[in-house]
Amino acid sequence: MSTIIDISNENEASHNHEKQNKLFFISNVRCSINKYCEEHEKKIIHSIKVGTALVLVSLIYLLDPIFKHVGESAMWAVMTVVLIYDFFAGATLSKGVLRVIGTTLGGGLGCLVAILAEDFGHIGYIAVVGTSVFVSGAVATYCRMIPSIKRKCDYGIMIFVLTFDLVAVCGLRADTILELARQRLTAIGMGVAVCLITNLLIFPMWASDELHNLTSSRFKKLACCIEECMEAYFSVGEKKGQPSINISGCKSVLNSKSNDDSLANFARWEPWHGKFGFSYPWEKYLQIGELLRELASIILPLQACIASLSQPSTTLQQPIKETCKNVGLSLGLTMRELGESILKMRRGQEKVLIIPELQSIKLQLTILSTSELQAIENFEDLARANVLFLLMEIVDKVKVLAKKVEELGEIAGFESK
Repeated sequence: MSTIIDISNENEASHNHEKQNKLFFISNVRCSINKYCEEHEKKIIHSIKVGTALVLVSLIYLLDPIFKHVGESAMWAVMTVVLIYDFFAGATLSKGVLRVIGTTLGGGLGCLVAILAEDFGHIGYIAVVGTSVFVSGAVATYCRMIPSIKRKCDYGIMIFVLTFDLVAVCGLRADTILELARQRLTAIGMGVAVCLITNLLIFPMWASDELHNLTSSRFKKLACCIEECMEAYFSVGEKKGQPSINISGCKSVLNSKSNDDSLANFARWEPWHGKFGFSYPWEKYLQIGELLRELASIILPLQACIASLSQPSTTLQQPIKETCKNVGLSLGLTMRELGESILKMRRGQEKVLIIPELQSIKLQLTILSTSELQAIENFEDLARANVLFLLMEIVDKVKVLAKKVEELGEIAGFESK
């Protein structure tokens, strides 16, 4: 009697398994590529746009008719693209305009100084040029240290000083200087034009959209922090170890000021696009951003207080548990509604529902904290009262935020729900 073993099914199963592994690997690679492209799509587009601008501006060297018109000053067109091309359209537009203005003023005054200095002889020429360079450099540097001027015109002033010095001290004759200034200004104008065409017309990246979306997203980040704080506070006795609260979103809000200022400055330069018209109230966004940072600065001490080893036991937390949990949920919901109102540019119910609800929450906390303050006997009672005090501060700040969002909706013309 012989035994026959059928291995065909085993081979087929092995082949199917290898095929599935290959498909799984290909699927993972494809998902990774898609995810990378989604995360870096804007960066990839910007890189392609910069490459395109450099190719176009290099044609000044390659095309003889254009090169004859600008001469060796064609290099200034390439330098202009490298220096002013920015990720956001508003930044490129502002740098381009400031570069043209700075070059024009610096070149014009430099030519004037060089022409006037020729009449004073060699020694007089050195004295006049040296004095003018000192005065222009000193005054321009002082202006660059004034915050309002630095924020808006710093790049233009720097270009003015550079151009003035190069033209004034070059030592060329008047007619030669004028011809050189014309060529450089023409080359710089070509570089600016290439930057604006490629940046504004090919998948433009708007600083206004970025500021708008970032501001609305920060409401959700802080809402999550508040909710996590309340959840962690009342779970100390239920779970081992200290409560874990993710405060990275809160810290990112605290560090957002410089980015907001830059985006708002670039947004003011941008042309009418999407839902944003001319004279859009970007100052209101900066005010809301400042209030969000103040709110984040209150949430961080609340987190530190909750994570402290001096927090009371679960039994001592029971009198305030229900009220504080409801406050946390209400604040989280309110913050999300405010962020959604900004994101969708729709008038919410801040004045009708949200502000009265916050006033009711503040009243509940006031009554509860009054009873708690009267019964302070040890550190645990003090820690409990401290949490209530910080919650009351958060409620006050959210109320101010709701009013600011309402004002933004009125000025910016948000649609009514």
